[in-house]
Amino acid sequence: QVQLVESGGGLVQPGGSLRLSCTASGSIFSPDAMAWYRQAPGKQRNLVAYITSGGRTNYVDSVKGRFTISRDNAKNTVYLQMNSLKPEDTAVYYCNAGRVAGSYYSGSSWGQGTQVTVSS
Repeated sequence: QVQLVESGGGLVQPGGSLRLSCTASGSIFSPDAMAWYRQAPGKQRNLVAYITSGGRTNYVDSVKGRFTISRDNAKNTVYLQMNSLKPEDTAVYYCNAGRVAGSYYSGSSWGQGTQVTVSS
């Protein structure tokens, strides 16, 4: 079972930036793919972006051009650089480890979540 630990959340003003980090441990195999999800209050958890071990990425339309997902395979760490943040980006962000089939991501290993609040 993979353990995932996130860090980097916080309070930021609209237009600001944050970088989230997530490190995977507990398995001798590096996750095939890693992803970030987010869940706003009263809403379902949705995929934000994923990255494969080969570096292929995919983003939800609402964050394209503002967020960048990257990965350090040697450190089993995935990052989410978030720029030009908007109040609607406010959510708990969760790291996930899984795999990609075609363009479809799925994963069952979750981190504990980190709160991102965008507010003036």
